[in-house]
Amino acid sequence: MKYILSFVLPLILTLNYGFCNFKIAYDESKISTNTDCYVDDSGVDLNITSKSAVLIEAKSGKVLYEKNPNDKLKPASVTKIMTLLLCYDQIKSGNMNYDDTITISEHAASMGGSQCFFEAGEQQTVFDIIKCIEISSGNDAAVAMGEHIAGSEEEFVKLMNSKAKELGMNDTNFENACGLDSDNHYTSAYDIGIMSRELITKHPEIFEISTIWMDHIIHKTSKGESRFDLANTNKFLRQYTGANGLKTGYTSDAGYCMSGTATRDDITLIAVVMGAETKEIRNEEVGKLLDFGFSKCTVYTDDNVLDNTNSVPVKNGVKKYVTPQKINEHTITLVDADISNIKKDILLYDNLKAPIREGDIIGLVKYTHNNEIIDEIHIYSSENILKKSYSLSIRDLCNRFFVVE
Repeated sequence: MKYILSFVLPLILTLNYGFCNFKIAYDESKISTNTDCYVDDSGVDLNITSKSAVLIEAKSGKVLYEKNPNDKLKPASVTKIMTLLLCYDQIKSGNMNYDDTITISEHAASMGGSQCFFEAGEQQTVFDIIKCIEISSGNDAAVAMGEHIAGSEEEFVKLMNSKAKELGMNDTNFENACGLDSDNHYTSAYDIGIMSRELITKHPEIFEISTIWMDHIIHKTSKGESRFDLANTNKFLRQYTGANGLKTGYTSDAGYCMSGTATRDDITLIAVVMGAETKEIRNEEVGKLLDFGFSKCTVYTDDNVLDNTNSVPVKNGVKKYVTPQKINEHTITLVDADISNIKKDILLYDNLKAPIREGDIIGLVKYTHNNEIIDEIHIYSSENILKKSYSLSIRDLCNRFFVVE
């Protein structure tokens, strides 16, 4: 027996070292993380007269049309998209709740322009302040929200710019929470598209507010209670089929601006227009962009991506195979493409080594169209597989050469 162990132990050590250097059937480092796809609009004349415009497919982030997308322009109240994004981030993280109370400061109550006419010291819930920001575009509401989150508007603006940097909004600098004109307060159509996409994809509940046509709040002040009606500033909602958001804006310096969203047949588009001369031109050109996008986009649906009948070999584990998590459905939005030419490949990693944890990546589903990768999704383990103990490894290896009674 000593002779056997003297032969087996070095072999086990060699094999264990080899297990640490497994290779996979598909190199994960080559997974594409850039989903942007610019559709050449050189032959397309949409006659967009606004200073800047961008059309984005929301799910993938693909740019379908652009005009001066990176020009730094004043955004007016479209700024409030960032204010709302930070608000919803706070709610999602558990740092703030819809029924929390916000006390209106003198600074917030002093805001000019579009407002909900709060009095200093008045209290409102977070939910009602969100409605005032999104529906009536209240500057006082936006500043009050910023102060509630960060302690002051100045500190909140720092959070706004930090979030912009995090999202890759390279042509943006905010100086206030509401969008009133300021010399160094600017963004671009493309950057508005980025923050709009972040808001509607990470917090789709915004659509529950952005689609409200009329609502009201109750002012509660030292003078008593009074009703204040909220009318949606986004009249485009009733002018375009499928319109569901997102934010309009206007100042004399900025002109008419808008980030307009619409959904049809599971396709959501974001159309941004900045610097239109009139409200009518702004709405018309947002409609043109959306029409163009919906004419270009097609949804491919795979309603049985991966069942759990597949298994992947595992080395040095207490089980020889790991079962992947089932993936029921996956959709891909395509531009100018024949979905019949889509091919799906299921690539399961080989030479996996225990331990495997539930949720570990064990493969990849790759979709190609005319031999070009259009989408990739990970395959995850559905179970934990422990590594074999040292003694069990010895016993299994001995069983390969000897019959053990």
